[in-house]
Amino acid sequence: MSPMIRLLRLRPELDADIPLPRYMTPQAAGMDICAAIQDPLVLAPGATALIPAGFAMALPAGFEAQIRPRSGLAITHGIGLINSPGTIDADYRGEIKIAVINLGKTDYTFSRGQRIAQMVIQKVYRAEFDVVSQLDETTRSDGGFGHTG
Repeated sequence: MSPMIRLLRLRPELDADIPLPRYMTPQAAGMDICAAIQDPLVLAPGATALIPAGFAMALPAGFEAQIRPRSGLAITHGIGLINSPGTIDADYRGEIKIAVINLGKTDYTFSRGQRIAQMVIQKVYRAEFDVVSQLDETTRSDGGFGHTG
C-alpha cells in the first residue's frame, strides 16, 4: 500500500502556479519538485543556493523522502545537489528547500516553476547494534575501493 503524504502549500496566494510534487510518467520512481522563486536565480560556477519549493509535508512514520538531482540538469548544465541524496525525515515540518550547486563551467539561471530535483519516498528501517569483539570473515574482508581491479 502506498503511503499517504499530506502536503501544505505554504504561500497559496503567491505560489498557486507552482506545481506540487508529481510523477511525470506512470513508472517514474521520483516526483519532480519545482522552484518556488519569485525572480530568476543566477548561479555562478562553484556557487551553491538553497531554492524553496513552496510546500511542507507530513510523511508517515517509518518513511523518508530522498531528494535527488535531475539527470537532465546534471548532464546538460552540471547542476547537482550539495548533499545528494538529501534526506527529509518523517518528523520534519518545515519548507522543503533544494540545496543546489553549479558544477558546470558557466552561469546557470533557475526560473520560477522549473523542475529542479526529484523526490523519492522510501521505507526506513531503524537498526539496532550488537557490539562484538570480532566480525565473521568474508572473501572480501577489508578489501576497499578498487580491490577487484
